[in-house]
Amino acid sequence: MGKIKVLVIDDSALVRKLLSDILDSDPQIEVVGSAPDPIIAIRKIKSLKPDVITLDIEMPKMDGLTFLGKLMKLHPMPVLMFSSLTLHGAEATMKALSLGAIDFIAKPKIRLTESIEELRSDLTTKVKAAATAKLKKAVAPILSVSPRHDMDEIIRARKAVPAGEGERVLIIGASTGGTVAIEQILNKLPADAPPTLIVQHMPPLFTKSFAQRVNGLTEMEITEARNNDQLKRGMALIAPGGQHMILNKGSKGYYVTVKDGPPVNRHKPSVDVLFRSAANTLGSNAIGIILTGMGDDGARGLKEMKEAGAHTIAQDEETCVVFGMPKVAIEMGAVDKVLPLGSIAKYVLSLTKAE
Repeated sequence: MGKIKVLVIDDSALVRKLLSDILDSDPQIEVVGSAPDPIIAIRKIKSLKPDVITLDIEMPKMDGLTFLGKLMKLHPMPVLMFSSLTLHGAEATMKALSLGAIDFIAKPKIRLTESIEELRSDLTTKVKAAATAKLKKAVAPILSVSPRHDMDEIIRARKAVPAGEGERVLIIGASTGGTVAIEQILNKLPADAPPTLIVQHMPPLFTKSFAQRVNGLTEMEITEARNNDQLKRGMALIAPGGQHMILNKGSKGYYVTVKDGPPVNRHKPSVDVLFRSAANTLGSNAIGIILTGMGDDGARGLKEMKEAGAHTIAQDEETCVVFGMPKVAIEMGAVDKVLPLGSIAKYVLSLTKAE
């Protein structure tokens, strides 16, 4: 297999050189060219035929979002957006993902050595994932540069409390490709759908923008989770970026806590942490769903949910952007049912109506 060919598009000569040097240092990647604006980039895409492009959101002559929209209509290809970790950057990135970008890369503080090293790991990981990803209408971020910690550091496994006649709770975990997958599932759920908890790998600000976006597209109420939020029918809570979300049961019913702590499986929020808390708290009243994403976050927690009596579902390979997390969960024996994305909501509703 040949090297992954990358075209870097950014109006800053410093950033073009930084990204090119980082990518060229990886033996599996080759930067075949760079461009200061989308107009020049169009010509280079035609002549150089890159496998992946990196694209700055803010550029002269034509902004990155306008260019991305045109590119995905005329010449679909894997695109990684280069975005600032600001509210404006988060909103623009959500738009880019909805237009078809595979993922995004956070702009580093270029003067700090540790930021450059974090960028190196993040950028090369995402370029390699993008080169093999299936192009969909929209996908979601991979965050996988933090040290690996075990979920035992955040939440201990315990024997599940036997489930009574309480209603079901949907527990969903996703990474790369997850934004569109989550949107599609929630779009098919009614306004009185079971309470839903979601972990989508994203940094702070981005999860809030994602929640606001999905809230405007579905009948359910979608919001970024806050500490001690109560679970309600027709409501979905999305774990805030940079914090783990844990399900608990109190005198007034189920509620969530959000807490800091080390990344688990290199992620914060971690799917495994949420899934384990569901196994501990819900037992057979949970429905666990693991969606498209790179890596193995969620597989172990989903197995614990299944062992506690939950129904467990994995998205199938054909409809995944990256068949990583579901694949590992299936291989571990953590999954009751493997379904295409378009069938998951209907199956979930059949489980809740059968009771």
